[in-house]
Order: sequence, then structure tokens, then C-alpha cells
Amino acid sequence: MAKLIYMNNISLDGYMEDERGTFAWLPIDDEVFAFHTECLRPVGTFLYGRCLYEAMAVWETDPALAARSDLMADFAGVWQGASKVVYSTTLTGVSTADTRIERRFDPAAVRGLKATASSDLMVGGANLAAQAFKAGLLDECELFILPIVVGGGKPGLPPGMRAKLELLEERRFGNGVVHLRYRPLGR
Repeated sequence: MAKLIYMNNISLDGYMEDERGTFAWLPIDDEVFAFHTECLRPVGTFLYGRCLYEAMAVWETDPALAARSDLMADFAGVWQGASKVVYSTTLTGVSTADTRIERRFDPAAVRGLKATASSDLMVGGANLAAQAFKAGLLDECELFILPIVVGGGKPGLPPGMRAKLELLEERRFGNGVVHLRYRPLGR
């Protein structure tokens, strides 16, 4: 059975976006960017909320991004090679290949997708990830902890939810970023 993984970049105080809704403060250098790409390489399907899908679609719709460097071209290729499921009640169409829209997050359908998938799935977007967490669907949680405190914004993990996690792996990067990979316990 394929794993469902949640991966996110968060500030030291736990936010994925600051109070203005931006994440331009991310100190992602080549080492971290290449590691992100390696984490995504085994993913066959991305499950996205609308906002994250629209932010990520540029990796297919803007060829100038991939042309900037070999690292960016590799990331674009990995991202484009995966299927995408976008959960949205308002989106009327998609701008990327191999992408479909679902109107609501259905835990039973995601369980079925996990059971039949030949490669891992990744859930992105805080609201969608919270639904997957609460439904007991997550197999792993990968966090990139960034050496910055932003003081508020959108939490990177679901507020008001308790979960015990087992640390599977950790990695420190030269720019102060720490990658932590966990498995939820007690599911």
C-alpha cells in the first residue's frame, strides 16, 4: 500500500505563512531545494487544496522557472511527472496535465487511492492536511523547520489536534534548516 505523506516548510514558531499570507521568508538554498526534490521524487500523486495547487502550477505553466537552473528543471520534471488531485468547491478548470478536481475531501476515496496506488501520495495545504490527519490517513509527516520566527500567520500543523509521533529521521542543513520525518502513532 502506498503511503500518504504530509510535507511542509514551517517557521520555528510553527507557521507556514506569515500574517500577510506570504512565505517569501523561506531560506531555501540549493542544498535544501535539492533535498526537497529528492523527497518528492517517489511521489506519484499530489493531493492539493486550491491555493497550494495554484501556487505550484507555475512549475508546469511557466517554463522560465525550469530554465533558471538544473536544480529547478529537475524539480519541475518531478512535479510535472506526478498526478494531481485538487480539492476545491470553486475551481472550474485546471492549467496542468494529469490533474482532476474533486469537490470535497472523501477519506474513503483517499483510502482507496492509497490501496491501489503504485507510488506514494503527498497531501499539501494546511486545511487538506488537517482533514487527512483527523481521518487517520497520514502515514508520515515531514517538516522542514526554518530558522526564523514570524510571529503569527497560518499554522503548519492542524490547531486543536493532538497526535503522538515517532521520529524516523532528522537532517540538518548548512543554512540552519532542519528536516524532521515522523510517523503518527496509535492509528
